[in-house]
Amino acid sequence: MTFAIDWLNILFRWAHMIAGIGWIGASFYFIALDLSLRARKGQASELHGSAWLVHGGGFYNVEKYVSAPSDLPPDLVWYKWEAYLTWVTGFALLVLQYYINASSYLIDTSKFPLTPGEASVLSMASLLLGWIMYDLICKSPIGKNTTLLAIATFGMIVGFSYMFGQIFSGRGAFIHVGALVGTIMAVNVFGVIIPNQKKIVASLLRGEKPDIRLGQVSKQRSIHNNYLTLPVLLMMVSNHYPMLTQHHQGWLLVAFILVLGAMGRHFLNRHEAGDSFGKIAWTLPVAAVALAACIYLTRPMGPEEFVDVIVDDVQVTQIISKHCSMCHAKNPSHENFDAPPKEVTLEDLGALRKHAALIMKQSVETDAMPLGNETGMSTHERLMLGAWLSRQ
Repeated sequence: MTFAIDWLNILFRWAHMIAGIGWIGASFYFIALDLSLRARKGQASELHGSAWLVHGGGFYNVEKYVSAPSDLPPDLVWYKWEAYLTWVTGFALLVLQYYINASSYLIDTSKFPLTPGEASVLSMASLLLGWIMYDLICKSPIGKNTTLLAIATFGMIVGFSYMFGQIFSGRGAFIHVGALVGTIMAVNVFGVIIPNQKKIVASLLRGEKPDIRLGQVSKQRSIHNNYLTLPVLLMMVSNHYPMLTQHHQGWLLVAFILVLGAMGRHFLNRHEAGDSFGKIAWTLPVAAVALAACIYLTRPMGPEEFVDVIVDDVQVTQIISKHCSMCHAKNPSHENFDAPPKEVTLEDLGALRKHAALIMKQSVETDAMPLGNETGMSTHERLMLGAWLSRQ
């Protein structure tokens, strides 16, 4: 069973990356294209503008209509499957990694005593609730003010991040922030952008003038997706970095990551629009402060924090035997592992010294290991382990 799940995991992960690259690439391209459009002398009245592009040795002239052309060719290209497949493969990974192995990756009983079924249902309900709240905010009077809408959406995502941190494991909380944002982005395409485009096409086929508001709403959601892309990418790879996922103020890190990603995206977008550096330079110090805050919050523990901790080899051996060797052994006894994770075995003091830096990150500076703290490793035991490692 574990063998089959591992193969499904890698295949869906591969597909998720491929679909995500296509979706993100299309988002970046069309936003850049839209911002580079220019009104040309003598252009038709129904045109918003056009852009001249060069790529791969060829020249392209792309035009955008104010609303839509009077007729549409039969070979109209729709950009939607990249978004759909990115979400479907991402949700499949959520099931394979976090629902099936909920006790190891999603649940932290020291925070909230959930069963795997309860944790999975709560996860799915939170994604649905997050979309409903975001959609209501966009459709409310707040949605008519770009600044207020950005603040409200930011506050909502940070609020969900705090909630996830109180309920799920650190790793589970961070991945759910990414899943929530990814769900918002995908449903924007599935539930708003594509339906509005279909309504525009239907109006044209009936010989009617399309509702310009449909295009405006679709563009608003498309811009939201563009600005959320950089933060969601970091959230989705965060499980490799316990300094982020296991931080006791993970919600605060999420807030700074949202600011950092949004500033980076805004700088690039306005650069594509032709804004002078002087107009957009303010985004760089804001991004730098957000990055500096993340680095400061995740700084490693120093030797001075272990000065008063007394520990010997016997005690450390007992800690490892109790909390680590069930997974990190040549023949793991844990039901979810056929081989030691990352090929790291921790069955003697020599192995501890060899992997000291990794153990400090995973089990002392954070509580990433044991997974979900299944064995109930205490704060004092982590300090004892850290003290021993710092003196080697």
